[in-house]
Amino acid sequence: MDYVNQLIADNGAWFYFIVFVWTFLEGETVILFAGFAAAQGIVDPLLLLVCAWLGSFAGDQCYFWIGRNYGTRLLERFPRWRPGVDTALSWLERYDAGFILSFRFIYGVRNLSSFALGLSTVRWERFLWLNFVAAGLWAASFVAVGYFLGHVFKAVLGDVARSFGLVMLGVFVAIGGGMWLLHLLQRRRQARVPPGVKPLGVKAVLPPP
Repeated sequence: MDYVNQLIADNGAWFYFIVFVWTFLEGETVILFAGFAAAQGIVDPLLLLVCAWLGSFAGDQCYFWIGRNYGTRLLERFPRWRPGVDTALSWLERYDAGFILSFRFIYGVRNLSSFALGLSTVRWERFLWLNFVAAGLWAASFVAVGYFLGHVFKAVLGDVARSFGLVMLGVFVAIGGGMWLLHLLQRRRQARVPPGVKPLGVKAVLPPP
């Protein structure tokens, strides 16, 4: 394990880059385990927080931009996204800014929420600053939980907690990467809509040009 610790120390920039990319796509679980590792002194919790914050912020800004510019065409191409988009828009209608600040924490709607918000009448400037605040709250919450759990395990297990944190982080990255690839393959298979099926239209009101 000392070799692994030294490897992370010598190549820390790559680790934080992976955290940025992972949170750009999605992934609170990897932040929990990374926070756990930070409690063992393996990674810097402040840098972990910054990378998770910026990754999550940039990812949702990208999905918002895609929804704003290509949302209608993508929904026609992938009609199975429609239920998730409608759910996110209904939450937005009910809670407005509260939904933008909290959708990362809501299971079942997070993945399509930023895309759906791009289809709504929310101005991009408003989404920008609310998304920045929300990404910070999300990153701080999960880093803090992982960090706290890491200290709890360290108090109970002592030096064994360091090895446990490394093993669990490595296992999760490996399993998570495999599941992500399988998910992509499954989505490609589901994207093959039978001929003659007419995709549903877009319910949301698009903003004026």
